[in-house]
Amino acid sequence: MFHDNDFEDYTTRHQEIKNMPLYKKASEIIELVRQICDLFPEDNKKLNIFKPDILRDAYTLQAKITGAEATGLYDIRMENATLIRMAAKNLHTHIHTLRIYKFEHAEYFRLVRQLIEEFRILFIEWVAGFDKNNYIIDRWGLFNPEGVSPFDEDQEELSTSDINKNKTFNELYSVLFDDDDEDDFDEEDEEDDF
Repeated sequence: MFHDNDFEDYTTRHQEIKNMPLYKKASEIIELVRQICDLFPEDNKKLNIFKPDILRDAYTLQAKITGAEATGLYDIRMENATLIRMAAKNLHTHIHTLRIYKFEHAEYFRLVRQLIEEFRILFIEWVAGFDKNNYIIDRWGLFNPEGVSPFDEDQEELSTSDINKNKTFNELYSVLFDDDDEDDFDEEDEEDDF
């Protein structure tokens, strides 16, 4: 159930995010990219097919900043930071595609590159501020803080060592879902499926 102050908290937090220097720089990038894309000639099919890719990369910056700021978890923030980095690097290289597709104003994209460089500096400062002590173990091993392994025990997660390996699927299912109304998995059904 939502309360009136939940909405106020959300709008306050959203405004804080919008006031971040990194978010503001992303806004500048989006606006410039939109203006450049508006210059694409309508008869240049290749450019117009490419346009959504450029715009997606620009909008990804703000979306993933918001996603990272919505949680304090280090691994989720790093995952979003990775997607931001990828989108920014894509934007940085789009100038080459614009030249290949003979866009007469491709050099305007150098301005985007300048903004991306300013964004990169802010990004480094932002990522350095992530709390490495607030995390969930990333079982894929990509976004764990230093010294944390994807194979470390996590007290809050159900691990395979907690499961008696001699139990049948039906027993495990009933422990996990405890739903007596549903038909249990039947070994005869298993034989029919194979």
